[in-house]
Amino acid sequence: MSDLIDDPRPGENTPEFSVSELSGAIKRVIEGEFGRVRVRGEVGRVTLARSGHLYFDIKDERSVLASVSWKGQVSRLSVMPEEGMEVIATGRLTTFGAQSRYQLNVEDIAPAGVGALMAMLEKRRRALAAEGLFDEARKRPLPYLPEVVGVVTSPTGAVIRDILHRLRDRFPRRVIVWPVVVQGERSAPEVAAAIRGFNALTPGGPVPRPDVLIVARGGGSIEDLWGFNDEAVVRAAAESAIPLISAVGHETDTTLIDHAADRRAPTPTAAAEMAVPVRADLATHLAGLEERRRRALALALRQRDQRLRDLARALPRPDQLLGERRQRLDGAAERLPRALDSFARGKRLDLARGAGRLGPQLLLSRLTLDARKLDAAAHRLPQALSRRTQVARGQVLAARLNKHALQRQAMQERQRLARVDEALHRAASRRNRDLGDRVQALGRMLTTLSYTETLRRGFAVVRNGVDGPLLRGAAAASGAEMLEIEFADGRLLARPDGGTPTASRATAEPDVKSGAKAGAKSASNPKSKPADGGPDQGSLF
Repeated sequence: MSDLIDDPRPGENTPEFSVSELSGAIKRVIEGEFGRVRVRGEVGRVTLARSGHLYFDIKDERSVLASVSWKGQVSRLSVMPEEGMEVIATGRLTTFGAQSRYQLNVEDIAPAGVGALMAMLEKRRRALAAEGLFDEARKRPLPYLPEVVGVVTSPTGAVIRDILHRLRDRFPRRVIVWPVVVQGERSAPEVAAAIRGFNALTPGGPVPRPDVLIVARGGGSIEDLWGFNDEAVVRAAAESAIPLISAVGHETDTTLIDHAADRRAPTPTAAAEMAVPVRADLATHLAGLEERRRRALALALRQRDQRLRDLARALPRPDQLLGERRQRLDGAAERLPRALDSFARGKRLDLARGAGRLGPQLLLSRLTLDARKLDAAAHRLPQALSRRTQVARGQVLAARLNKHALQRQAMQERQRLARVDEALHRAASRRNRDLGDRVQALGRMLTTLSYTETLRRGFAVVRNGVDGPLLRGAAAASGAEMLEIEFADGRLLARPDGGTPTASRATAEPDVKSGAKAGAKSASNPKSKPADGGPDQGSLF
């Protein structure tokens, strides 16, 4: 290697390499240390170039080894590598200096078992298929011309641009994009949430609900597309009430969402083509249908016109239809006068024969017949009158019977009223007796409570002068000019200074009723006198 190292500059002892020199040195070292090797791993993405070279990856859980088989080597491989296969590859380790990477030039491939990822994927696919999530019967048809298209993809990739461009070219529709991460750990939950979010939109709401969904992503390895194999994404796609198109990866890439979707598109562009028809094709098709309609209508009119003309030729001419009838009408017109004369002569003969039979004998026979009918009616008249009289008598008897029934009913009503009247009289008498007893009891109570009974027990009432106010103490009595003292049997006039009094007697035994009235009057008006002119009783209560 000394010939590759330039002489160092003064003061420097680190050699300088060109890029090609360094790349070639690394290539010789790697090919010298790893001349021929055997590598075991899982086949990743496989690409067959147009040149015939085969490019693929061999990987394990931590690293990826780029591999290549040249066109001449591909034809000699015993097994063609497929994504997910676990293989043992034999070849030489070399470098690709143009991209500063190393790679394995594979000369032979032998299968080593099913890859771990593919085994997991197949197990999950069988489990979900057993639940019926992939059944064709549950898949819905796509709408022919959706108003709104919902797209679940990354907003920054080329996929959304391809979809929008294709929709704009075919039939512009309103597109709503739900941005998601399409690779990595966040991919699966975001895609599942986007599908369920679109289904949760309310039809006619502020954000319109899509008529069809497109879940799209570009191509990649199985690891890049693994999020679309997640069980949550598959279940969200199967539960979607909106028809869903899966456009994940390229045509050779298959994920579990492809089985659960209503339609699978090989590319995102193909998904846009499935979602909407071509406007120009529709316009052309409609124009063709319109032209066909017009031609069919014109043809139908021509056919019916020709049919009408054919039928018209088969009909007789008006002259032929009316000629015979006109001739018959002319013959009838010629025969009519003669027929009228003949008819009149016949009627005259009939009248003459009838007039010959009319005479006195005919009238007499008719009168005799009428007299016999009259005699028969006169013989039947008494019998009819007798029957009519019997019927009238029966009606009169029925009326009399009805009159007797009414009389009996009136008598019963009068008896009932008499009983009610008697009961009312008894109740009134009983009420009067009760009220009289109560009045007597109240009179006795009034007499008992009257102050005259108190006077009979030896008490007296002293007034200031005749019919003056009551005096209730000695001081009031000593200041009065004249005193009137009322006892049970009369009143006395006296002076406080001991002058001679003048006796004034009153009725000793007042009537109970008048006393009751006087007591009631005095109670209502203490200054009023009794009704018999006695002294004012005052108020002792």
